[in-house]
Parts: sequence; structure tokens; C-alpha cells
Amino acid sequence: MFLSKLIKVEQALKTMGENLKITDTEVIPLEDAYKRVLAADIISQLDSPPFSRAAMDGYAVKAQDTFNSSPNNPTHLTVVDEIGAGKISHAVVKEGHAVKIATGAPLPHGADAVIMNEYVHEEGYELQVESSLTPGENVSFQGEDIKKGKLIIKRGKLLQPQDLAIIASGGYNEVNVYRKPRIAVLVTGSELVMPSPNIKGAEVVNSNHYTLKGMVESSLAVPTLNHVEDNAKKVKNEIEKLLITHDAIITTGGTAISKGDVVVEVVEQLGEVLFHGVSMRPGKPFAFGMVNGSPVFMLSGYPVAAMVQYDIMVRKNIEKMQNIHKPPCTVKKTAARKIPSTLGRTDYVRARTDGDEVVPLNIKGSTIIRSMVDSNCYIVIEENLEGVLEGEKCDVLLYDILRV
Repeated sequence: MFLSKLIKVEQALKTMGENLKITDTEVIPLEDAYKRVLAADIISQLDSPPFSRAAMDGYAVKAQDTFNSSPNNPTHLTVVDEIGAGKISHAVVKEGHAVKIATGAPLPHGADAVIMNEYVHEEGYELQVESSLTPGENVSFQGEDIKKGKLIIKRGKLLQPQDLAIIASGGYNEVNVYRKPRIAVLVTGSELVMPSPNIKGAEVVNSNHYTLKGMVESSLAVPTLNHVEDNAKKVKNEIEKLLITHDAIITTGGTAISKGDVVVEVVEQLGEVLFHGVSMRPGKPFAFGMVNGSPVFMLSGYPVAAMVQYDIMVRKNIEKMQNIHKPPCTVKKTAARKIPSTLGRTDYVRARTDGDEVVPLNIKGSTIIRSMVDSNCYIVIEENLEGVLEGEKCDVLLYDILRV
């Protein structure tokens, strides 16, 4: 028989991390690769730019023809051709020649600089240059951004818009990435109903359905939503069915540290519960198990506790399944007032911060959803502290930093 025993937050995170595996990989179109994790190094197949080109509108010239040019001592050149964007000139820029050129157009042979329109006067084919240039001025040279055969992005990078740009410039229109984990969210509770103005008797709105969907999506995974009554046989059947098509399961409800915890007992029957109960507040009855090699994260049914448990216990692990590794997210802020705590337990105090100061909310309890709406961070009080004094620096976990 499985017996509950509170473990430290650090130990819980370590245990979960040791039992997770990264998803397999897939090749997807580059246009769908934003915020996906690269599964293979990108080696450029092209030079970028692919040719030396004008960095602005003007005239392609030999820089030496403009040496010592000024408004009082202009140089006179002959315009021998004109190049628009996407066009090529077959003209050769010789001494005394110039080619009118648009931004991005290939630099014609013989030219090594581009003079801006602002520093010339053109009359017919005659060009009066009133500024001197140095070789390479206003030119983007072939391969100056990336060179063919060179590494441009390493595997494991969470791709941002600028990454997509350089991958495209390297000649790729698809990439190899880690597959997004398929996460089954199983909300348990016979009393739960979907939102309606006509709630009857002991019915309770199933807010966790929406909360967990959004939180899983904020971890870049793919959720499916399910609801089952507090019935061990039904819960067991649902978990067995979901594990066939999902990489992990998140449950809510049925985890209270007492006899008759439906979800915990079912997971123990199907596999192994590695721990049940963490020394944290809110969220103490969090449990974690493995069934047929797949993780099962068991959250409280209380909405606030479930949100905190997800942020602290689940979020990082869903990210790790995609090979996402983020640095610590805590920052230091000044406590606006005294915050008591209890030794041996890590407290996550809902708070609001704007600037250097952080203000804990007066609202307590795991059912007050308003406290999550009104807050934008957690004050983290480690288990070896009895609280935080007014004016003291404390660790703060910002909601915005938590999200990928």
C-alpha cells in the first residue's frame, strides 16, 4: 500500500526530471517553426548575401574616382547603365564610369562602392559627385552575414523570428524540431459542470478545464481536455486510454493526502507513485507517478493550488520534454511588508510588483481565483526561512518570465 510522505520541492523536481524523456523529432515547414526547438544543427547551404549588393539607392562607382571630391571640388562621371532590384547589369564599371543602382541590386563588375543620391547631381548621362568614398562603402559583400558551410544555429535553440530569418537565408524551407508533447488533461470531479448561468445544487464550474489548457499551451505543448467522475474504475479506464495516444497526463482532483484519494490510488494500481505530497504552500497534495513509462502529474482540484502546482512542478518538466532549458527565473525585489512563513515549507505567496517593490496580496486560500488575476508574481520563501521582513530583499518569480 502506498503511503504519503511530504518531500522537499527540490527533491520533487529532481525525481520528476530523472523520469522524463525528450520527445522524438519531426521535420516541419520553416513557416511553422516559431517557438519550436531545433533538433539538429543548421549548416548554411548558401552565402548570405548571395552576392555583393548595394546597401542603398545611389550609384555604383570605383571609390578611387571620388577621392578628394567635395561640393567645391566635384568629380564628374559618366552613367553607363541602371540596375533595379532583382536585375543584373552586364556593364563593367571602369575608371570614370558609374551605374545607377537600387538598394539590394547586385554590384556591377568593377565597382567597389555606392554613393548615395544625396551627394550627386545627374544631368543626362553626366554625374557630378560631391562626396568622397572609401572602398566598400554602402556595399553589403557576399557572405558577410553567413558563409556557405558554416554553422549558423546549434540544435536545442528555441527558435525566434530572427532565427527563422537566418535559417531561410541559409537555404532552408523546413527544419528538424522536437515534437510538441501531447498532454492529456484529465479533470476529475462528479460535481463539475461546464460554465452556465444556471448552476444548480452542489454543482461547481469546471474552471480547471480552461486554466490547464492555457497553461499547457503556454508551455508550447498540445493539450487535450477530458473530464471524469470520482469513480475509480472510470478514472482507471480513462488514464489507460489516454496513455495510448499521449506523452503525459495531468490530472486535477483526487489527490488529498488521505485515504480514498481516487487518482493517486489508480495511478499506484497502474504503475508507480513516486511521491505524494510536497512541502509547499499552496499545493501540498501534489503527486507524481509513472505508468508504462509515461509521467502522470497529479494536481489538486482547487484552482489556485492547481495553477501554482503547474507553475512550480509541471511547467519546467513539460518544457524539458521538448529539450527546452531555461535559466532560473527569480529576481530580487523589496518586500513592501512583513510576510510570515513556516520553517520546513516553501511558500509561494501571490503578489504584485511594479518596479523594485513587491506587495503580497492579503487574499489566502486555494479557491480564490481572483488572487491569481490580481497578482503578477510569486514571492518565494524558501523552507529554511521563517518569513520575510518589511524592506528586506526577497526572491520573486514573475509570471511573465515563467512563460516560454
